[in-house]
Amino acid sequence: MSPFVVPTVDLAPYVARGTAAARAQVAADLDRACREVGFVQVQGHGVRPEVLAGLASAIDDFFALDEAAKLAVRVDPALNRGYTPPRSESQSLSLGVQPANRMNDFFEAFGVGRGLDDHPDVPGLEAYAGHYAANVWPEERHLTGFRDRVEAYLSEAERVATTLVTVAEDALGLAPGALQGLSDHTIGAMRLINYALPAGTDVALDGDLRGMGEHTDYGLLTVLWADRVAGLQVLGRDGSWHDVMPDEGALLVNLGDLTARLTNDQWSSTLHRVVPPVLDGRVLRRRSAAYFHDGNADARVAPLPGFVDADHPARYTEVSVDEHVRAKVEGSNLGRLNTAAGSERERVLGAAR
Repeated sequence: MSPFVVPTVDLAPYVARGTAAARAQVAADLDRACREVGFVQVQGHGVRPEVLAGLASAIDDFFALDEAAKLAVRVDPALNRGYTPPRSESQSLSLGVQPANRMNDFFEAFGVGRGLDDHPDVPGLEAYAGHYAANVWPEERHLTGFRDRVEAYLSEAERVATTLVTVAEDALGLAPGALQGLSDHTIGAMRLINYALPAGTDVALDGDLRGMGEHTDYGLLTVLWADRVAGLQVLGRDGSWHDVMPDEGALLVNLGDLTARLTNDQWSSTLHRVVPPVLDGRVLRRRSAAYFHDGNADARVAPLPGFVDADHPARYTEVSVDEHVRAKVEGSNLGRLNTAAGSERERVLGAAR
């Protein structure tokens, strides 16, 4: 059996207006990666090194605050904004699986995103205000320049995601705008994540301890910046978990559940998890920043006509982005088992531990 590899896709021909032939090759590369793995290493994304360095320093600065300062920006966990303390979420509940030992995930996070004010021309969006909540920021006296550094990367992550949606339209043979029209006022949340056992801690691991439990992401796609530190694992088509390490300078991209629905699982959302990054019995520090390009809250998603035929009957019924994402968030953040999860739940229950 061939070794598990996360394919690399170079976005430069799309970012820098390359030739039609070069763009066609990128689209073919993305199509192959999404059909075979569902995770992609993205190079040529155009995010400047100083923006990435600013993001990393912002993560360091925020999670170095004392507990009181972090808790001062904790808000309703249903909103995906502000601070999330360690062991207050369980990602596996988002796909209808109860953790075997009922231990919540040990990461802590800080969430930001786009609010209603960012989409003033979209009528009726107030009905979905929970997805477009206002951000809360720590006081500037605690973290000088923190907001600027985070927003600089957020804008770049949005740009990369929008570029990838264009590549996906080409890769899937869709009309221009077919996917962009589902995400022109996307639920765009980003979480800065710190795996919260202090670096150097001695830890006795049991088989169920997770930095972040197995899950699929909810929307169209996710753009992930991560340390080059072990911990991220992806479920391969062989039913086994495989370690994933980002290449130097790469962003990791994975598909979400809504893309699986649109393509009738020809492109599938890939189960992934984070195990404790431990070397010789001691915890290593690990950081990441995940931008979730989830789609418009007021959009409805079902398998696209070109992906349903006699050989590929529809595996999904139509769902609103609002309903789907809300059920997922309530599972992971509020502890409510997501009974609507289907194929993702079956895959994780059949996976090797």
